[in-house]
Amino acid sequence: MRVHGKRWPPGRWTLRARVTAASAAIVGLLLLLGVVAFYQAISRTVYDGLRERGTIAVNGLVAVVRSSDPRGRLTVEDADFPLLQVVDGRGRVIAASDAMAGRPELEGAAPGTPGRPAHTTAAVPGVTDEAYIVTVRVRGRGGWRVAHAAAPLTEFSGNRPAFVTGLAIAVLLGTGGVALVVWRSVGRALRPVRRMSGELAEITGGRADRRVTVPGCRDEVAELAESVNVTLGRLQRFVERQRSFVADASHELRSPLTGLRAQLEVALQHPEDEDWPAVARTALGDAERLARIVGDLLVLAKLDAGVPAEREDVDLGGLARAEAARPERRVPVDLDVAEGAVVLGVRHHLARLLTNLLDNAERHAASRVRVTVAVEGDEAVAEVADDGSGIAPEDRERVFRRFQRLPEGRARDKGGSGLGLAISRDIAIAHGGSLVAADSDRGARLVLRLPLADASPPEPSPGDEGPRPS
Repeated sequence: MRVHGKRWPPGRWTLRARVTAASAAIVGLLLLLGVVAFYQAISRTVYDGLRERGTIAVNGLVAVVRSSDPRGRLTVEDADFPLLQVVDGRGRVIAASDAMAGRPELEGAAPGTPGRPAHTTAAVPGVTDEAYIVTVRVRGRGGWRVAHAAAPLTEFSGNRPAFVTGLAIAVLLGTGGVALVVWRSVGRALRPVRRMSGELAEITGGRADRRVTVPGCRDEVAELAESVNVTLGRLQRFVERQRSFVADASHELRSPLTGLRAQLEVALQHPEDEDWPAVARTALGDAERLARIVGDLLVLAKLDAGVPAEREDVDLGGLARAEAARPERRVPVDLDVAEGAVVLGVRHHLARLLTNLLDNAERHAASRVRVTVAVEGDEAVAEVADDGSGIAPEDRERVFRRFQRLPEGRARDKGGSGLGLAISRDIAIAHGGSLVAADSDRGARLVLRLPLADASPPEPSPGDEGPRPS
């Protein structure tokens, strides 16, 4: 809600206080409206009864006036209407009941149509409270007469203050009771939330394995606690992954830096005895390894951050042909590429993915590498297989972890970083696909699945991941 272009300032009341105040206000208003309606109904019932009985009493008096034109004392037929008067055309009281003897004319409602009673409430001299007066103009034997029949409202007026006070007390007690019940109920409902808040406040970076208490009841608060625990679990896995990544990255960066520094220090101790071109070549090799590691780390950082990049239709088969035809390939690459394997993605991302798969296969191949690209349903499927020693079933997920290198890989390529397959899988996932190590009769077989361009809507993709691996 806005007031003069500005938002309402944030409330200082707690949620418990706001809910209690709102509930009490609503219930109090409803009770007040109910009490007013009840009072009006009671008053209407009382006055309807007085109207009916007053009409009967005045009609009896009218009958007496028409039949005998009374003088002096009038007999009271209804004990509830003891105040009777008959007034002549000059305003003189010519007959009255004992209760009205010697008193002036009642100031009732001015009679209208003859024979039709008029009703009013007015003060009566000599009577403590107001009186309910019924007046009729009637023609008697001696001329026009005005007949009054009145009932004192002593009982009703006397009980009204106590009745109104009782209703007011009922409203206050009802509102207070509702406020108390709501206050305690909201406090009990929020008790697990306060406990979760305290438990979350105790969780620090070193205690990411902690969880909040889930209430026993199956309600929204329990669902919130379960969602918080799920989030904490994800946070724990992320923290553990980041710690492992930082530790592995530190180790991988420390090794070439330490070797480079040691070589330079040794060379500088006896510069006249060193073959400086050889020293420079060794230092250049370590520098290139550092560059590859840093480049791969930048790729992973951008993939994790989800940096967007523009997508386009990419022919996966044509991309596989281009990557397989690179002249520096050590072993022959057999191609079996089907047409129509067009996917929606970032071209240099997918090129890096295929390059990483081919480099990995070439590193472990004995004599040949085979690449197949096909269309299966609404997916493009690319397989890269080699005729090497293969990947053991228990290691097929491990090879996709960051900085994870099997002993054979370390023996074949001591300068690798262990990030190629991890980057490839992250690229595949960023494009809505998957990358797994599948069964094979001989060697390793990596299977890439990506949705076809006409089967996948455009989505943000990670941005440029830096230099491609050598």
